[in-house]
Amino acid sequence: QVQLVESGGGLVQAGGSLRLSCAASGRTFSIYNMGWFRQAPGKEREFVTAISWNDISTYYADAAKGRFTISRDNARNTVYLQMNSLKAEDTAVYYCATDRIPYRMVLTTDEGTYEFWGQGTQVTVSS
Repeated sequence: QVQLVESGGGLVQAGGSLRLSCAASGRTFSIYNMGWFRQAPGKEREFVTAISWNDISTYYADAAKGRFTISRDNARNTVYLQMNSLKAEDTAVYYCATDRIPYRMVLTTDEGTYEFWGQGTQVTVSS
């Protein structure tokens, strides 16, 4: 059974930083692209960033570019999201997800290409 467990969320002031972690178990982590999504109150879930299975490629939504960094440690089966210069509009529940297909050669923003999801971790940025 595949499990993704996010951690690291919390309350932070605008301009501050947080580092989210997502620990994966249940299948071979290192052959799947990983993504981070978020859902703000009253809004649909949206793509934030993704990283390739081989740690070569990353892709960011415009809202995340220059402030967020995704990384992964395949030895630890963990993907990270470093968030700097946080803004009030970054307030959301953040979810990690793993791709349906191993060794996919392109990164995708479509939720439908991600098969397993974590339970989410709340990030609240006070202004």
